[in-house]
Amino acid sequence: MARPRKPLLSRDRIVEAASALVDAEGLDSVSTRRLAAELGVSGPSLYNHFRNKDEILDAVADAVSAQVDLSMFEASDPRDWPAALHDWAVSYRAALAAHPHIVPVLAQGPGRRPAGLRVADAVFGAMVRAGWPPAQATYIGALMRYFITGSALGSFARGFVDDETAYDPADYPHLGQAHLLADRRQQVDEGAFGTGLRALLDGLVLQYEQTVGDGTVRPAPNGA
Repeated sequence: MARPRKPLLSRDRIVEAASALVDAEGLDSVSTRRLAAELGVSGPSLYNHFRNKDEILDAVADAVSAQVDLSMFEASDPRDWPAALHDWAVSYRAALAAHPHIVPVLAQGPGRRPAGLRVADAVFGAMVRAGWPPAQATYIGALMRYFITGSALGSFARGFVDDETAYDPADYPHLGQAHLLADRRQQVDEGAFGTGLRALLDGLVLQYEQTVGDGTVRPAPNGA
């Protein structure tokens, strides 16, 4: 009986294996030698698909960007631009939260990554169609990326140890409950993200009224 053939090496297989390594062990775990071993191939065969480790990590980052919902920016979607930005931000953060170790690569910007560029294009296009001047639309895209990736780079709650004695009230009179934060990480971090997102969008609505001039919050896409 003939031996079963190994699956052909492909970009998708390499990205899938690299993504699993990054999720499990972090960015430093990825090397062409390690990936080749995980895939059961020789190291040089990877170079038929990627020139180096950085290109592989770029592809992993782009695969995460591809998970972000962009439907709210489609012409047929009825959401106005603040609601569209809100729902997109929630989807974007969820994708990053599922793959936190790749966030430093994503935070560098889309570069030439197709999915990342589609995200940037969708946000910018929707803001311009909603009436924002192009320069302001660019600022909004940058602002949202700063806020979302920043929120995913680390956990505020995990920055505190669970040792009650670490926060002497003589030195830190307002941190008497700080040792409890680590056990409430999800609640604290999600609450902080939601609070910041609401404040950010409320501020943008005020700026929109001043910039556009008629005080009307227009739908994000208009089908034009």
